[in-house]
Amino acid sequence: MAVSIPHGGVLVNRFVEPKEAASLTQKAKGLKSIILSPREVSDLELIADGAFSPLTGFMNQDDYQSVLTNMRLSNGLPWTLPVTLSVTTAQAASFKAGDDIALVVGEDILAILNIDDIYPFDKEKEAKATYGTNDMSHPGVAYTHKLGDFYIGGTISLLMRPRQKTFLEYQKTPCQMRQLFSERGWNKVVAFQTRNPIHRAHEYIQKCALEMMDGLLIHPIVGETKGDDVPANVRMKCYEVLLDNYYPKERTVLSVFPAAMRYAGPREAIFHAICRKNYGATHFIVGRDHAGVGSFYGPFDAQKIFQKFDNLGIEPIFFNNAFYCKKCLTMASEKICPHDESERVSLSGTRVREMLIAGECPPPEFTRPEVAHILMEAMSKKKGQ
Repeated sequence: MAVSIPHGGVLVNRFVEPKEAASLTQKAKGLKSIILSPREVSDLELIADGAFSPLTGFMNQDDYQSVLTNMRLSNGLPWTLPVTLSVTTAQAASFKAGDDIALVVGEDILAILNIDDIYPFDKEKEAKATYGTNDMSHPGVAYTHKLGDFYIGGTISLLMRPRQKTFLEYQKTPCQMRQLFSERGWNKVVAFQTRNPIHRAHEYIQKCALEMMDGLLIHPIVGETKGDDVPANVRMKCYEVLLDNYYPKERTVLSVFPAAMRYAGPREAIFHAICRKNYGATHFIVGRDHAGVGSFYGPFDAQKIFQKFDNLGIEPIFFNNAFYCKKCLTMASEKICPHDESERVSLSGTRVREMLIAGECPPPEFTRPEVAHILMEAMSKKKGQ
């Protein structure tokens, strides 16, 4: 199997040619504008560079309703999460279909959006469909309820990228990633999504998958996450030290995915797979509680949802819960380890945070010493602030 075909068949490119950008930017200065939130900025960039193919802009009402109800776009193509631009009631009244509006952050005009439609939406209905709950302790539900009361759908034209100050050496567009895979001669590429430091269980499932592949794409999310997640800059240090010491450099790529986390569990697992398909991956690792938060989803709900999609164009690879077995003296999973649960070293993210806060080093059976050192140093600095 060669690198995957983009979702919908064509890799979207909504960048304006540099020779046109200056005149369009000048035009945009005279347009009504919308100030984007951090998530909307992330979505805008990912639409423009094709990571969200086949989307060419923020969803219109037909696509939005179809995604909530059917987990597909209005043309029937699988898509599981709304990608939307919200405005207040007053803003909605000042726009009309066919208008061009400027999308801005600070002093920067990032894009022009041509309005397809403007529509009200039901926040409780969206939250329930997307996250499976209306519990305000869920970060995705809380985010939804803070939005304006209307969405604006329409095609975007990107005039400039959002200003990036971090991880520049790890920024690769889907087009650039596909070119890299081609240069390396990789036909089978497995992608791994993460918003956490990679611990030994993650390393184990990545390397199991890599045994069957030409290459591994470690693709951490570096957009907006919830407050108690490990900050992206700390996580990147952890990834770097792991790849320097424990991964084959010629068969592994580290690159960032500048999306915001939704914490939508099963629906986000499909969404993450589709995005990695657009980056060129042919396979996608789905482990325990993918994109989960708290106890809102069952541990393997994110694997079961793939049964609803016959052919996504990217192959999921499912893994059971992995752990270190003190009897086996190695990493293992429930599929291959015969020993009692009392022999297994498996810590929750909450427990690890508690250990770090207390100045206690997580055991080497859970995480590599180099990673533990980075996490403890970061926690120490945080406590000292």
